[in-house]
This record gives sequence, C-alpha cells and structure tokens, in this order.
Amino acid sequence: MERKTKQKNRDRRHRRVRGKISGTSKRPRLCVFRSSKHIYAQLIDDEKNKILAVSNDVKMKIKGTKVAKGTKVAKGTKVAKGTKEIKRSRKLALGFEVGKLIAEKAKDLKIEEVVFDRGGYKYHGRVKSLADGARDGGLKF
Repeated sequence: MERKTKQKNRDRRHRRVRGKISGTSKRPRLCVFRSSKHIYAQLIDDEKNKILAVSNDVKMKIKGTKVAKGTKVAKGTKVAKGTKEIKRSRKLALGFEVGKLIAEKAKDLKIEEVVFDRGGYKYHGRVKSLADGARDGGLKF
C-alpha cells in the first residue's frame, strides 16, 4: 500500500470540490491557493477557461493588526486583557487584505457574486480570513 501524503489528500479533496462547482462569467469561481508563506486568490471563468483577476500577498508588508471587538475573526486570535481590541496574526491579516483586494478587482469588473473554491483546504484560518475579507469587500457567496 502506498502511504498518502498531505498533498495527495489535498489534491483528492480539491478534485471532489471541483467536481461540484464551476465558475461562469456572471458568477466566477474564487479559487484559493495557500502556500507556507503566501496566499493567492483568483477569479476564474471556467466556461471560457479564463482568469479574470488575481490577488496575492507577495508584495504586501503587514504586521499583526488590531480589530475592534465584535467583528468576525478567525479562531486563534487573541484578545489583549483590558482592551476592546483583538489582535490578528500577520498571516490572517494578509489573508483578509487579499480578500478585500480581490473584492475590489471584482467590483471593477462589475462582479458581485462568486462561487468559493477553498482548494481542498479546510475552511479555517487563512482561507476563512480571505473569505471574510472578500465578504467585507462586498462579494457575495
């Protein structure tokens, strides 16, 4: 028996997800790729096999950010004692900003709704943060 690796398991999950969803020109697919250092998002029209917009955090320089208490944040965020602010880690903050950036690019293309493709990753952490940023930017999915 061949031993399954994390990458093979993710590929298998991604194929299963991709079998159920596809993007159109009116409602493109918001595809997420997450590496150990960066996170990438693409808007893809699967009918024409065309990438409509791309966003990533490669050139962004952000430290951990503070968010007002009561806003939605991913698990693992810490609340400082005696304050009403939540500290978000750097990677979660970058994911949120990439989501907002892809939402801006979608608005420029007059796209309001997308289909979310989590890429075989769990809807958790950076992937969830990117989705929250896209929703905050005005995308619906």
